[in-house]
Amino acid sequence: MSAAKPIIVIKKKAGHGGHHGGAWKVAYADFVTAMMALFIVLWLLNTSQKVQKAVGGYFRDPSGTAERPGSDMNGVEENFVLTKDNMEQIKDQLEKTIREVPDFEKLKNNIDMTVTNEGLRIELTESATGVFFDSGSTKMSTDGIELLSALAGELGKLPNTIAMEGHTDSKPYSAASSYTNWELSSDRANAARRLMLQHGIRPDQVTQVRGFADQRLRKKDAPLDPSNRRISLIVQYLPKKPTESDANSEKSGESAEPKEGKSESAGSKSEKGEAKPPDPKPTEKN
Repeated sequence: MSAAKPIIVIKKKAGHGGHHGGAWKVAYADFVTAMMALFIVLWLLNTSQKVQKAVGGYFRDPSGTAERPGSDMNGVEENFVLTKDNMEQIKDQLEKTIREVPDFEKLKNNIDMTVTNEGLRIELTESATGVFFDSGSTKMSTDGIELLSALAGELGKLPNTIAMEGHTDSKPYSAASSYTNWELSSDRANAARRLMLQHGIRPDQVTQVRGFADQRLRKKDAPLDPSNRRISLIVQYLPKKPTESDANSEKSGESAEPKEGKSESAGSKSEKGEAKPPDPKPTEKN
């Protein structure tokens, strides 16, 4: 009789498989992102042209200061409105544009920006040899053309109106000439207007062209100083839109007015019964 075969007992340990890593999570995240992008594209293809431009404008310039920002407005008109609140922001933008003009280092001492009650005033002052205009002439220099062209490109994006001024020093033309500083100051401001119309500003954006001759000197104690010869661009504030509170105050003001027949005009009788003549209107000085 053969010997009995040994009994072999096989014990299996229950447990999880080996560690496979987290690479599948990255692949799954990429898949979800791709599907989301696909759904966004499919949604955009079925939206209006207005919405497509708004979304595209946002991705091109999230800050909203590009030529076509992520809104339903064209250009920067509604984002770059000249108000007292964002004055410094617009001033910085214009200064950045000016610094890109060729020969800026040569011109920087002749460019001045100040905030006034009327708006942002940009003044281009002359030197003894002339910077922006030839002496006594309306012919613009190359530097003047390049600077005004750059400013026109930026100012044309604003909805604000612009006033242009021309100023001279007190040095008169010869007595034999019929051309005076009045004509020179007006003609230089108008020359600036014509140039800027060709490079960005809108035809209806310029509301005034003023010529002051030497009546508003930059340096009153030195009327012959070259810096008195200048042109000024005034970017004017937009008129404040009436609010609901303003409308309510107007209504309350109307209700507070006296009824007809009880108020006295300037020519009504006084307490003594004598006729009181109306106040004379001030005469305007020529």
